[in-house]
Amino acid sequence: MNFSRELALKLLQIKAIKINTQNLFKWASGIQSPIYCDNRLALSYPELRDFIKKGFVELSTQHAPFDFVGGVATAGIPWGALLADALDKPFVYVRSASKSHGRKNKIEGEIDSGKTVLLVEDLISTGGSSLNAVKALRENNNEVKAVVSIFNYNLKSAFQNFENANCQFDSLSNYDILLEEAQKINYITEDELNLLKTWKNDPENWYKKL
Repeated sequence: MNFSRELALKLLQIKAIKINTQNLFKWASGIQSPIYCDNRLALSYPELRDFIKKGFVELSTQHAPFDFVGGVATAGIPWGALLADALDKPFVYVRSASKSHGRKNKIEGEIDSGKTVLLVEDLISTGGSSLNAVKALRENNNEVKAVVSIFNYNLKSAFQNFENANCQFDSLSNYDILLEEAQKINYITEDELNLLKTWKNDPENWYKKL
């Protein structure tokens, strides 16, 4: 079993994947979804946490060299810090908005202009929060080599948004692999599988057709 499939299975085993076709999950982007991937749960499982960290270490080699590891607040912070520690790289994280007090920083940590950054996110849906962090780093005259995440939903809007921003992204696992593994272990029914596939084709408007 390759890494992406093994990771999807491990996320299913800890019940990080929530399915609810009746009470939909509302994302920050406004999309209403029958599925939610709570990667934060993986932090509570040392073996899985280490598995993901090693996956990020391997994935990072595809985007080397870079000077810094960055984390997208808040969910990307622990994974970014773990990767930075494993690579012995300096670390910063990027807030969704500048603080309203203190130094009013949007980028936390010390990074000079001209440095290159590998940005870590826990999950990519439409890419909005990740690209907000990319924008902040670019405004600080830093180059973002890529955004890497544990999981992405393989949504067309994400691919389009990253292309428009001229930014690469890469993930350890994804939605299509997750559905295949979920079906194999009967985590979802055939009806749920079909519904989840239909949702992915038009996530912005899918709920309006219910």
